[in-house]
Amino acid sequence: MVTIGDMNTISISELKINPTNAINQAADYPVAIQSRNTTRAYLIGKELYEKLLSFVEDLVDQKAVSDTDFAKGKDFEKVAKELGI
Repeated sequence: MVTIGDMNTISISELKINPTNAINQAADYPVAIQSRNTTRAYLIGKELYEKLLSFVEDLVDQKAVSDTDFAKGKDFEKVAKELGI
């Protein structure tokens, strides 16, 4: 495992040899998977993945609400229900 700045990197060969180590390293921060010194993928832990999904869903919902023109008589509760929030 190599650390570049705040990013951990691992080669595909190292990943094949010890995938459990790579998964453990990715629990708190992404691990860059490299092939010939080029990042090919990122490995992230389950909790971080779920946080990212939740964050993106919240952003999408916020944008939809902010883009809704309530001045034209749209009901906030109806819009919220349509968005599942």
